[in-house]
Amino acid sequence: MIEQWSEFNVAMAGATAALAGLVIVAASVNIGEIVKSRTLTARLLAGIAALVLALTVSALGLVPRIDGVWLGTLTLVSALLASVFQIHATRLIARDTDPADRARPLKYLVGFLPIAAYLVAGVFVAVGHPVGLYLAAAGCLLAIVSAIVVSWVALVEVLR
Repeated sequence: MIEQWSEFNVAMAGATAALAGLVIVAASVNIGEIVKSRTLTARLLAGIAALVLALTVSALGLVPRIDGVWLGTLTLVSALLASVFQIHATRLIARDTDPADRARPLKYLVGFLPIAAYLVAGVFVAVGHPVGLYLAAAGCLLAIVSAIVVSWVALVEVLR
């Protein structure tokens, strides 16, 4: 079952690794403005963590003869680690004194989507249900979208 996803995993491992590097470069363009924000550095870190999660799960899916129990378990562990960064960003946004930050839950809820997809995927993969791999694919794509949104904020919105 996992072997059928090898081409997807190869493509996503490459894409997420490249995008993680681009997010870091994008952040460096406006680093002076970004570090002035109480929340943006944490949001960028959470976005990068989501990409690293996608990279990790895609790479694990390429390990020869990995079984579903191992892949599912490692997906769960990886998603839990990535959630630490998203929870930290969420706490900072919720505590921010700027009402615009507190009033926009989308600033942090979007970041939980790939993590949630990977958490559910990990359970399904571990128990051998094929829907788990589709959920992992959805998590990967959501991580990419989430990172692009955060990158846009770091490149453009921070200067407004």
